[in-house]
Amino acid sequence: MDADPDSTIIEFLTECKTYHLFWLTTFYQDRLEQAIEEGVDGVSSLLTYKRIFSGKEHAELTEVAKKRNRADSSKLLLNLVMEKGSQAQRVMWESFVKMRHGLPKLDKLLKTIEEHGSDPVHYMDNVRSLSEIPSHLKDVQQKHKESLRVQTETLRVNTILIKEKVKVFQLIDRYAELTVISTVRDRTLVEHELLARGRDHEEWREKHLRRELEKIRADKLFYSSFSQRKFNSGGTAAVSGVPGIGKTTMVQKIVYDWAIGKIYPEFQFVFSFKFRDLNAINCRINLKSLILDLYPYFGNVLGELWKNPEGLLFIFDGLDEFKDSIDFSDSRRNTEPPLMCMDPDCWCEVSDVVYGLIQHKLLPGCSVLVTSRPIALHLLEKAEISVWAEILGFVGDDRKEYFNRFFEDQTVAAAVFKHVEENEILYTMCYNPSYCWILSLSLGPFFTEKDMKQQQVPKTITQLYSYYIYNILKNHSREIEDPRDVLLKLGEMAFTGVSEKKIVFRNGDLIQYNLQPSRFLSGFLMELLERDDSVHSVFYTFPHLTIQEFVAALAQFLIAHPKNIQNLLCEAHGKEDGRFEIFLRFVAGLSSPQAAQPLVKFLSPFLHQTTCQVIEWVKKTLINLAGSVMDHSGKRSLLMMMHCLFESQNKALAQATVGSVKILNFDGLQLTPIDCVVLSHVIGFCDSIKELRLRECYIHCEGLQRLASVLHKCHILRLRGNDLEDSRVRIVCTALKNPDCEIERLELGHNGLTDSCAEDLASALSTKQSLTHLDLMSNSFTDESAPFLFHLIQTCKSLREIVLSENKLGDSGVRLLCAALKNPECKIERLGLADNDLSDSCAEDLASALSSKQSLTHLDLEANSFTEQSAPFLCRLIQTCKSLQDIQFYVNKLGDSGVKLLSAALKNPDCKIERLGLGYNSLSDSCAEDLASALSTKQSLTYLDLGGNSFTDQSIPFLLHLIQTCKSLQEIRFWSNQFSSSGRRQLASLQSLKPNLRVHII
Repeated sequence: MDADPDSTIIEFLTECKTYHLFWLTTFYQDRLEQAIEEGVDGVSSLLTYKRIFSGKEHAELTEVAKKRNRADSSKLLLNLVMEKGSQAQRVMWESFVKMRHGLPKLDKLLKTIEEHGSDPVHYMDNVRSLSEIPSHLKDVQQKHKESLRVQTETLRVNTILIKEKVKVFQLIDRYAELTVISTVRDRTLVEHELLARGRDHEEWREKHLRRELEKIRADKLFYSSFSQRKFNSGGTAAVSGVPGIGKTTMVQKIVYDWAIGKIYPEFQFVFSFKFRDLNAINCRINLKSLILDLYPYFGNVLGELWKNPEGLLFIFDGLDEFKDSIDFSDSRRNTEPPLMCMDPDCWCEVSDVVYGLIQHKLLPGCSVLVTSRPIALHLLEKAEISVWAEILGFVGDDRKEYFNRFFEDQTVAAAVFKHVEENEILYTMCYNPSYCWILSLSLGPFFTEKDMKQQQVPKTITQLYSYYIYNILKNHSREIEDPRDVLLKLGEMAFTGVSEKKIVFRNGDLIQYNLQPSRFLSGFLMELLERDDSVHSVFYTFPHLTIQEFVAALAQFLIAHPKNIQNLLCEAHGKEDGRFEIFLRFVAGLSSPQAAQPLVKFLSPFLHQTTCQVIEWVKKTLINLAGSVMDHSGKRSLLMMMHCLFESQNKALAQATVGSVKILNFDGLQLTPIDCVVLSHVIGFCDSIKELRLRECYIHCEGLQRLASVLHKCHILRLRGNDLEDSRVRIVCTALKNPDCEIERLELGHNGLTDSCAEDLASALSTKQSLTHLDLMSNSFTDESAPFLFHLIQTCKSLREIVLSENKLGDSGVRLLCAALKNPECKIERLGLADNDLSDSCAEDLASALSSKQSLTHLDLEANSFTEQSAPFLCRLIQTCKSLQDIQFYVNKLGDSGVKLLSAALKNPDCKIERLGLGYNSLSDSCAEDLASALSTKQSLTYLDLGGNSFTDQSIPFLLHLIQTCKSLQEIRFWSNQFSSSGRRQLASLQSLKPNLRVHII
């Protein structure tokens, strides 16, 4: 007998002392709260059965859980158990073992405990000892904490007002908690903040946060059970997040909370650096100098700190901004020690200092926190990272809370959020705090100023950013002599930055574009460029990368004598790394009168020539892309152009492009809700769409809801492999019921559909006399769906192909379908019933129903259980259904006697079979002569599959005769038979005699 898979954890808990069990529960409490959220009812029931909980306490817990507040219910359960003492804790852990297999997070946690045992308890003892600092270092620690507190206690928020350019808030009043997960979903993702993480965060919370992804608090990154290292001091945590998601603010909060004694007591000193500042260091340096430059009050005591590296935390913010490269590969690890920075006083490159700390070569035992955008995470793949984490941003009500905090007037906050919530594009952006800031600045005036018309509130991203610039220009109109000239120069610099992936500019860059740095000390340009005075230099950055891209796009419309802008756009579109995607969307968007109108007052009208060239470029590019055979990058480009078309809001352009192409192919792209909104709007501009391919696009509920309003316009709709399930396919059904729907082909295979949706599907399609092809392959329909499928086949007289392969219809289900197929008005041509648990029991009904169907050309019965007993009925079908061209019996049990009977039917002169599949049917030499004799005269036969049987060299003469006499044969499969090596060579040689023949032997 197999050992009990839970024996390890049961043995550990049995041996665990009361003291250890208490600290184990305390150490893992955060993870336990998440792990049992979905199983509170079950755990509570077990504890009630063991008389740990009273009936009243159980009722209270289940009531809280029923109200969808599962997080509160899991906290309440743990608190109740901790109050009840050691016996209650022991019973609770025993209950966890019983519940683990239905709760993925709990199972993962118990596996961690099985691996590490009591290590966390010893680790917590070490933490308490580490927090005790020597008396002679207390003064400098206190001074350091006070210095960091002053630096981090306020949060500066930019506005676009002259009187109050920057608002200063207390960090603790303004800081909004972000959702951080204890993993990184895609470390190699090359992304842009408007392209990244568009999938619906509500769905992430429901489907992933609750079931799989574990949240981790920022104050638990090191004092954490998520570490991949053993439970001792020292480790490196990497926190990823897209631009604007709040990485730097989170670092500020960590430093502030440590300085006031709220978190990480085990760290005696925390040192925080920005990679942006490290870029200004152009000489060799050591760790001692690096710290003293920022914190000179450490003087001569640093040597004392080095003696206890376990008490040190180093933070490096913004790896993606670091200009130097750091090599964490194995080859670097083998470098001779003299070339590596292994001592705090060692003079080396700043990149070597960072490398040494992260890899624990320098001050081994210290802890390091690194933040980065996803685009630079690949640099850390070979590094010794103990904790990976990712900031998801705002989830659920966090979005609304941001606007409530931004606007002092809650009426305005509610109005702005309502507009955002009703606009799918804008709402989906709100997972990112930076977008919330731009939205608030741009939309606020529409709900606070009387002269702003609410019907003009921005609907696209380009319109939103146009109003952002408009508000800046309006607030600074008196001080600008020639805003068009200044924005043109700024835009040219911004475009160079986008081209070179450059987001940080220096004085020299400004001078190069005739933007004198002195003019930036006051004036409206400070609204578009933020000045950052670091220790070594002065930097300028746009408040957000998307603002840089918008200004770069705007400059294209401000050039007095433009060259051919189409060449520039084609070149930008040809870059496959995504650097120009948002720039191109903005250019297309600015061709729209709605987006250009706010800026005309200050910048004068845009050149008509430029606008026309942009529209022409969009038109040519879309038509070329849609008309070509596309690989993944081509589909990506097509989707990007859809975004451009959406931003342009040009209905005539949409009709001339999307409305005229034959196929819109997005197969294999992961479509976000934003993508679906864009497709919905663009298709909405058109009268109809010939074919829309959305196979394996991972369309989630929100995305499908956005598409629902236009699906009826598609003549061919391919939705295979989206895991829609019953609930979401009902959304499709509602769209198909539209009276204007003229669907011809519908693919819903591989979508996890069950009997539950069969009636809705049949009801939606039964009246569609345009429907000719229906693919329901690889779902979970059983004989319970058969009555609804019967109704569909009976009433939808236009149906020519139905694919039901890889379902569970069974003999009884197929018998019911046969009754519908017998209908004289049924003109079915292709029928797929492979892998449906069919047996000899339904063979007669099936043959009877189909034998009179002179329309039937293709029949797929693969992977069922037909034996020689079915052969007489299948013979009758082949003899009487003279239209049959393709019949597949692959993976059945016909045997030699069954195939001999079929051979007699195949000899019929009226039989025009073209493709025949008999692989894996337990065939041997016994039937070879009959089969070869029957097929050798079939000059219609092009394909024959005999693989996976037991033919030997004795069959070769008959097979050679077949190949030589059947002139039409193009492909024959013999693999996985029992031919000798000489027999295989003999068969293969035929390929040289017949150049058009493919012989598969191995």
